[in-house]
Amino acid sequence: MPDADHPPRDLPRAPHDLPWPLAGHPDPAAETLRAELLAAYGGDDRSYHDLRHLDEVLARLDDLADDPDAEGAEGSAVRLAAWFHDGVYDGERDAEERSASWAEHALPGLVPDDVVAEVARLVRMTETHAPAEDDAAGCALSDADLAILAAGPQRYAEYVAAVRREYAHVGDEDFARGRAAVLGDLLEKPRLFHTDRAAAAWEETARANVLAELDRLLPAEVARRA
Repeated sequence: MPDADHPPRDLPRAPHDLPWPLAGHPDPAAETLRAELLAAYGGDDRSYHDLRHLDEVLARLDDLADDPDAEGAEGSAVRLAAWFHDGVYDGERDAEERSASWAEHALPGLVPDDVVAEVARLVRMTETHAPAEDDAAGCALSDADLAILAAGPQRYAEYVAAVRREYAHVGDEDFARGRAAVLGDLLEKPRLFHTDRAAAAWEETARANVLAELDRLLPAEVARRA
């Protein structure tokens, strides 16, 4: 499992190598949906929420699935939710809702109704990254999505730069205030990571990365928190 000394790997898998939960499905609509999702993540408008991010989230779910206490990382619903969680991303506040709606419209007929509902629920959860303590699947997906915060220096710098490019239409001052608010909210959480394994491996490094980024944006805010 990646930790401060072994951060998430840098080299992404090719899109066709990303594990698709509906691989082998008899309905050709499953492969069409996969192609549509890959096209969305591979769009020219994506800088961070792209195919590499999808790859890393899926890989982090694999890491968590190795932990017998993180049963939520297994199962088709959480894997499908990982594919859909940033299916729509344009920097607007309702992107997660639109991603969940996409799942609700695309998945019926391919998976049972209860799986459709669970996928949509999990996608909506990624707006806040605040799953209930007994929500094993939510905890696993939230941790996999936020694992980038514990990346090594080079990957974290790439992440920060990529997020800025996705908000290129926002002025520097407004972006700094908005990004600082997001980072501040993260630091207010008792734990960034909800599974014990992710917390043990990533929490310390992630908090240090977030605090350092916040310091670059608003040094006075970091001084207040000291």
